[in-house]
Amino acid sequence: MGVKLRSSGYQRKLFREKSLPGFVLSIGNLTAGGTGKTPAVAMLAKWARSEGYRVAILSRGYGGESPSGVLEVSDDKTIKANPQETGDEAYLLARKLPGIPIVISRKRLSAGLFALENFGTNFFLLDDGFQHLALKRDLNLVLIDASIPFGNGRLLPWGPLREPVGRLVRAHGIVLTRFVGRSENYRTLSFLSAQFPSIPVYKADHLPVKLVFPQLNEVREPGFLAGKRVLGFAGIARPDALKETLIKLGANVVWFKGYRDHYPFKRDEIQALIHMKDNLNAEYLITSEKDWVRMIPFCPTCSDLAYLAIEFELISNQAAFYGMIRRAANRKI
Repeated sequence: MGVKLRSSGYQRKLFREKSLPGFVLSIGNLTAGGTGKTPAVAMLAKWARSEGYRVAILSRGYGGESPSGVLEVSDDKTIKANPQETGDEAYLLARKLPGIPIVISRKRLSAGLFALENFGTNFFLLDDGFQHLALKRDLNLVLIDASIPFGNGRLLPWGPLREPVGRLVRAHGIVLTRFVGRSENYRTLSFLSAQFPSIPVYKADHLPVKLVFPQLNEVREPGFLAGKRVLGFAGIARPDALKETLIKLGANVVWFKGYRDHYPFKRDEIQALIHMKDNLNAEYLITSEKDWVRMIPFCPTCSDLAYLAIEFELISNQAAFYGMIRRAANRKI
């Protein structure tokens, strides 16, 4: 009822949307995490910069300890905040996107105005913005996991949904992530096409691109893991996704530990995992890039610890997808 009342308030103009002087593209979820939003935001930010737009990412900074107001995570030159202040997602984006400003504020309007004043931004990328109805957006893209799109179909806290499935009518485009050709993926595609025929649906996947050993300052191809005994762990929305990727790469996963999303690892916990790796005669300890960001403050001393970097890739209708964004952006800029 609370979700319905809030949405109705904006629809009836009881609550006022505020606008930014530029193009606002929202990347969001219908569920609480697990769709691969962070690599999708990185992909779109790189594309927008390559098109000549002055892009900035506006984030809430989930999990960070930044005070109220505006926090400049990075400008067009350097990273200006640490992972504790920003949260793992914003800091990871800053590492992956040098030269693209990232600004945090619970009020995304304030973050946008800061980016406008300091960087001349005209392309505002709203990270996790589908439910942030206070800021008007020109294009709403919603990411949905193709295999488990709506969980048990119930709203938080009894399920993963942030709002009812019918609220997808606000979307201008839907991206099915982790689309690998399974039957359940096509069932999700058929359902969305039938229920929302006017909304284009695109397919995407998450591709492992490199294996990074921070202590050794070495980078290997993901295929390096083939035949290797590894111990894996992850504190992301879908930790099993990392395990599945490791298995697809041919790794012999001798043990895997999943933690809750944004889990704040402690030094002794990582040391315990290192000891377990040795006891199980595993060769490497593998985690996700987002998890590594949360370990940077104490930087575990283990040459066999590596993180797997993932990139987001559209696997259907790329020209139509980017054409939709370009046309919408050029109407505003």
